[in-house]
Amino acid sequence: MELKRENLLIVDDNFDMLEVLHRNLKAMNFHAFKASTVTEALNILLYTPIDLIITDLQMPGGSGLELLDYVHKNNPGLPSLIITGFPSIESAMQASRLGAQDYLTKPFTNQELKKAVSNILARKHKSTKEKVSRVSKVNSYAGMVGNSKAFENLIDMIERVKNNRATVLITGESGTGKELIARAIHYSGAFAADPFVAVNCAAIPESLIESELFGYVKGAFSGADQTRKGLFESANGGTIFLDEIGTMPYNVQSRLLRVLQEKEIRKIGAQKSEKINLRIIAATNEHLPSLITQQKFREDLYYRLNVVALQTIPLRHRKVDIPLLVDAFLKKYGEEYGKPNLTIGEEAIELLVSYSWPGNVRELENAVQRMIIMSNDAIGVNEVNFLQENIRHDSMENDLLPLQDVERQYILKVLAAVGNNKTKAAEILQINRKTLAAKLGQKL
Repeated sequence: MELKRENLLIVDDNFDMLEVLHRNLKAMNFHAFKASTVTEALNILLYTPIDLIITDLQMPGGSGLELLDYVHKNNPGLPSLIITGFPSIESAMQASRLGAQDYLTKPFTNQELKKAVSNILARKHKSTKEKVSRVSKVNSYAGMVGNSKAFENLIDMIERVKNNRATVLITGESGTGKELIARAIHYSGAFAADPFVAVNCAAIPESLIESELFGYVKGAFSGADQTRKGLFESANGGTIFLDEIGTMPYNVQSRLLRVLQEKEIRKIGAQKSEKINLRIIAATNEHLPSLITQQKFREDLYYRLNVVALQTIPLRHRKVDIPLLVDAFLKKYGEEYGKPNLTIGEEAIELLVSYSWPGNVRELENAVQRMIIMSNDAIGVNEVNFLQENIRHDSMENDLLPLQDVERQYILKVLAAVGNNKTKAAEILQINRKTLAAKLGQKL
């Protein structure tokens, strides 16, 4: 029986009720997570994308209303279902103000639970589909352009993570727009008014990266004549984007791990740590499991970063988007170079589509700029001549890859299609999870 994509979180201090709910939801084919306290629930929310919260109201050590208040502030739009044995009009109204979409009084039947959950998720799906439908009509989203299935899947993932602080790891080839995706997550979500700080880990000298990220106090080292806050502190409340995370020095990785685990930083030379509240988005074009094997990247840090995995798609695998991208770049750079009415011919477009674009969208963008500069009234085949040799080379090579690379690319494609659900991916690939993990170079 096929598992549904939604992740449900059940919160109740009554162990028997928790087990019954978990069993019933599992029978409905949902992924269900259990928490007996608000603290446990918050820990799950911190590291797991959740689509619906089902919570009791009265619990020791924190009430369901406190949980809803946290969700309302940190993940607006996440629906919730209240279950309680002590109903009151006041609590119902308060829960409704905090985003609760339905209210069940204990004891309730399995059918009542199923109906309430189904109705809430149906409303959520309708809202998401309307957003994606609007995106498909305009072929753009937060500065990104496309009309392929891969583009729609990407937008769906962004919609799922944009309003919470779950850590995101974006992987993919150079030039596929990893920073653009990170900015889309931040600026289209609930924390758009808060800081967005982008850090290229590879561009900062190894001797300076620690002080740049964490800051330092006056007198911490020679030349530290004043206290300076680091980039983590600058991003507090918002998002920090750590690009090329695979190049981060090993000793600094341990400090980043502490940021993820404890939500605190300590300036170089400081005696005390400071609490921070931000979202970390990391990106890399390297295969981190391979770096782990080479002892260049911490395995525990990899799993902390890889809470929500987002794989970008190379341009050669979504060629249907090339005409749309060309049109967008023509408008952007046509204005910039004083040629706003420049057009491009069909034969030129066909040549651009036939090329494999190893540099991905970045290479296409640079090519369009060159064509605009070299053209007068229209871009034709002659203006695309500089790509002819590369196109001929592509046709000879026919985009041939080693079998291992083809297999890995397909596995990643399947994982992306099922929302990184490894159990479902293994079913589609007709292998077990252990074999899947081995092929990805991961541990279960």
